[in-house]
Amino acid sequence: MRIEALVEPVAELDDEQRVRSARHLLLPGIGLTGQRRLRSARVCVVGAGGLGAPVLQYLAAAGVGTLGIVDDDVVDLTNLQRQVVHGSPDVGRRKVDSARDAVAAIDPSVVVVAHDVRLTRETAADVLAGYDVVVDGTDNFPTRYLVSDTAAALGVPVVWGSVLRFDAQVSVFWSAAPGGGVTLRDLFPREPAPDEVPSCAEAGVLGALCGQVGSLMATEVVKLVCGVGEPLLGRVLVLDALRARWSQVPLAPHPEPAGVATRPETDAVPEPGAPAGPVPPDDVPTVSADALAARLADPADPVVVVDVREPHELEALPFPGAAHVPLARVLDGSALRAWEHGDDVVVVCHAGARSHAAAQVLRAAGVDAANLAGGIVAWRARTPA
Repeated sequence: MRIEALVEPVAELDDEQRVRSARHLLLPGIGLTGQRRLRSARVCVVGAGGLGAPVLQYLAAAGVGTLGIVDDDVVDLTNLQRQVVHGSPDVGRRKVDSARDAVAAIDPSVVVVAHDVRLTRETAADVLAGYDVVVDGTDNFPTRYLVSDTAAALGVPVVWGSVLRFDAQVSVFWSAAPGGGVTLRDLFPREPAPDEVPSCAEAGVLGALCGQVGSLMATEVVKLVCGVGEPLLGRVLVLDALRARWSQVPLAPHPEPAGVATRPETDAVPEPGAPAGPVPPDDVPTVSADALAARLADPADPVVVVDVREPHELEALPFPGAAHVPLARVLDGSALRAWEHGDDVVVVCHAGARSHAAAQVLRAAGVDAANLAGGIVAWRARTPA
C-alpha cells in the first residue's frame, strides 16, 4: 500500500545540499522534491546502539534535516562490535554526544537534538511530540511498548526493528495509517516477562546483522517521508541471517471490543508493560514442564514436541525427541504442511516467547498447538543434566 508523503518540502536546497544529494536527485519518486522533503523532516531515533547507529548514519547521509537521538547510556567497550557511530576514543562518553559527533562528521548542517534521558510515562510524549517519524532501535520490551504506545497516541509512525543472535524482524507501526493502522501490540499483544526473552548481553548478536537491519529501517524512513514505494505497514520481515533468507509475515490489527477506543489518549500513556487499552484474549494454551513430562511418559499420548530454536541452541541444550523447525519456517508458513490438523503439538523455545508466537501461527492454521511455559529453561530446571 502506497501512502502520501509525510512531510512538506522545504523551499529550496542550497548548492552544497544539491551536490551532496546528487544521486538521490536521479531517483524516480525522490528527485528534487523528495530531497526537499528529507531536508524538512524531523526524525527521532530512540536508541543510539546497534540498530540506531546505522540508522543515524544513513539518515544523516540522506539529508534528513533534524535528527533526534534518545539515549541515556554511556559507550562501553562491548558496544563497539556493532554500534558503529561510536569508536574506541568514545568509551565512557555519553552515547548522545558520541552519536551527535558522528552525525556532524557526515553532514554538519543536520540539526541534532540530543535527548539524554530514559523514556518514562512522564517524559515519552514530550520527547516524541513534534517528530514526523520515530525509529525504535531499543533493546528491551518495556521501552519498545512505551515507544509504540506513545507514538500510537500521537499518531506518529514507528519504524521498528529487533535483532537477537542471527535473527531479525523489521516492520512499520502506525496507528493513524490510511485504511487502518497497526501497532506493536498487534504483533505481540502480551509484553514478555523479563525472564522470558534473553537479551543481547545474554544471547549475543551478530554485529553485521545490525547494519543490515538498520539500513533497511533507514530506507523505510525515507519511503515514509517521501511517499515513495510501499512501506512495511501490515507486514513483518523476518531475517534468518545464517540461511540468508528473508520471509514476510502479514500483520493485521486485532479487533477491539465495541465502543473501546483503539488508541490511548496522549496524556494517558501507560506505564511500561501496562496495556494500552484492552488486550485481545490470548487463545494459546500453556503446558507446564511437569505436565509435558507426564504426557511424554505416556506411550498412548500422541503429543508432538516442536522446538523452534536455532541449531546452535539445540547443540547447547537439546530437547530429546523434539522435531526441530526454526521459528522463521513457522512464521513464513513453509513448515505448516508438516502437521495434520489432528496433531496435538506443544511448541518449545528457550524461555517461551518465540514458541508462543509460533503456537499462535499454528493455531491460526488449524493446528492444535500449545506453548511450553518457561521453555527449555523450565524443562531443564525440572530435569537437570
